[in-house]
Amino acid sequence: MAKQAKFDRQAVINLATNLYWHKGFHATSMRNLQEEVDMRPGSIYAAFGSKEGLFKEALKNYTDMAKNQINQCKQMYNSPIEALSTFIKALVLDTRENAPNGMCMLAKTISELTPEHQELIDITKSHLNEIASEFVKLIQEAQNLGQISQDKSAEDLANYIQVQITGLRTFAKITNDKSKLETMIDDIFTHYPF
Repeated sequence: MAKQAKFDRQAVINLATNLYWHKGFHATSMRNLQEEVDMRPGSIYAAFGSKEGLFKEALKNYTDMAKNQINQCKQMYNSPIEALSTFIKALVLDTRENAPNGMCMLAKTISELTPEHQELIDITKSHLNEIASEFVKLIQEAQNLGQISQDKSAEDLANYIQVQITGLRTFAKITNDKSKLETMIDDIFTHYPF
């Protein structure tokens, strides 16, 4: 009979996600992980294979949290644009103070990693594409409902939104004006290219 793990795997991944999000991949040492998740290095290696293995699980966890949040927004609003706008506001305004790092963990990872970690870069790009796919679905639905123009492809608009989110999250780190940020988010959907 196989031994059962004596730890809550998801709880460990959640703690590691917050740590990696706060410090980044390179600045997070095995000692940091050991202290944060309350496991010895040997146990971390046995459960996740390596620091990189745990990081991959943290990236997936972060992506799954974002996708779940998008789905919650979709359930709250009949309008796909309202759902998308609400998600962006939560992402930009709430993470400014309540997240380990105001930046998107995926964007931060892409910025931090060098080609020596190409596999992690590729995995991160894949996760960014997963989130963009959720945006595409909402935009296509809005286009089908006539809420936004079909002049631009849903994919192009999703890319535009990702760029706006990155800029807004950066700007949110240098301003305390929440109403200005809210207006800037609303402007995404009232100005070009929508």
